[in-house]
Amino acid sequence: MKRFLVSILAVAMVFAMCDAQAQTKKKKSGTAKKKPEPAVVVPEVKVVELPYNSNDCIFAIPLQIGVPYGPTTAPDGAGRIQEVKADKAHPNLFDYEHNSVWYKFKSPYNGDLEIMIMQDNEWDDYDFLVYKNTGPYFSNNVILNKQMPVAVNLAAVDSNTLAEAALKATEQQKPQHSGQNGSATTRQGSAQGQRQSQPEQPVYTPPPAPKPTIGMRTDATAKMLTKKQTGRFIKSIPVRMGEEYFIVLDNCSRNGRGHTITVNVHVDAFEPLVLFYDYKAKKYIDVDLIILEKGPGGERPIVKNSNFAGGKVKFIPGYNYTLYAKREGFFSIYRDFNSNYFMRDTVMLYRMNRTEKGTIFQITDVYFDGGGSELLPQSDTTLMNYVAMFRNHPDVTFLVKGYVQSYAVNPKADMLLSLDRAKAVKEFFVKNGIAEERITTTGMSQNEIKRMASAALDKGESFSDVKIELIITEMK
Repeated sequence: MKRFLVSILAVAMVFAMCDAQAQTKKKKSGTAKKKPEPAVVVPEVKVVELPYNSNDCIFAIPLQIGVPYGPTTAPDGAGRIQEVKADKAHPNLFDYEHNSVWYKFKSPYNGDLEIMIMQDNEWDDYDFLVYKNTGPYFSNNVILNKQMPVAVNLAAVDSNTLAEAALKATEQQKPQHSGQNGSATTRQGSAQGQRQSQPEQPVYTPPPAPKPTIGMRTDATAKMLTKKQTGRFIKSIPVRMGEEYFIVLDNCSRNGRGHTITVNVHVDAFEPLVLFYDYKAKKYIDVDLIILEKGPGGERPIVKNSNFAGGKVKFIPGYNYTLYAKREGFFSIYRDFNSNYFMRDTVMLYRMNRTEKGTIFQITDVYFDGGGSELLPQSDTTLMNYVAMFRNHPDVTFLVKGYVQSYAVNPKADMLLSLDRAKAVKEFFVKNGIAEERITTTGMSQNEIKRMASAALDKGESFSDVKIELIITEMK
């Protein structure tokens, strides 16, 4: 009997092994035909750790105007002191601080305050109050309810609206069936259209902006939202330059999540699209960008982004700005300018030139006295931008070439004038710290002058606006 059972067991094991081998072969033959699916790369989101003491007013987190703060970790608790607590005389405050965080900021100019808060979880019940700093006893007065907020948003979570929005989003995500031939034809037609009308400069498509969950906006109508109301936004309040304000943000939900907060001061400004373009690769590129605003309230960064991929930037009329952009493999860009110079522009496009031999910088806004070779002070700002650029690239040598607008009446004199202009620009660079041995000079040849004059006289072409060219001659 034992031998019989052993024989059956052995036969079963043989069949099992054969079946396993067959399945393995099927899997191998099947997987050999399939291409491996590409790995899904999920961009890493850097979460800002809220300081443990930011639950209290005296440790409020400073915010920069127009610069998002977050996404944060979840606020946790009320801190060491319960600074905000409603009573019968003051019902439009927090019942108490559940999970709070304090922020503070100074207004850089007169305008209307805007607050945008993006919640990580829309179902969390976030409330906020805005206080104006009134002096050294501000925090004590808040605790004693002697200091009232200037803006209140205590609205409850509108669960029905959120549920309807979630259901609608789910319905929209369902796949819509369509004929395969039709979609293939559309893609083919689109591709042909792109090949036929390929623009030299690609169209810039901005990334979708995050939608704020709650906050304060100029187009809102509610002056205040109480605990019995549902809503998201309250109307902006006027603020003045130099005033300091505190925001206390409280999450009433248990086990809630974090947020991102952005504070702005709305003024009559203009917001051109700022882009950086690599003409050699014919594409927009991201840069490490800093833009400083120099207003009556002092200097402050309005953009500080190590991966700025293009976007709108708000400029205040009449203010001075400094722009500094850099990227590995490209020459840095330095620009000092007054915003009035760009007020009519909808796009500020900057050309990023590669750090390689033969790169040419054409300069038009350089001015000489009476058509001579003496540089006028109006040229200083432009030339100092290039001084700053070459300081940042000490391994570069370059040629300064001067230009003139000439009808070739006296080509030799015009040739000498173009050379003198180049020498004047070189002298400016040397006086401002660029080593003399890094710079060579040249002017236009007489043949160049004659060709330019012929084009202007015979063909009716206009003269070029270029007055100076900087040509990279060597990269050490």
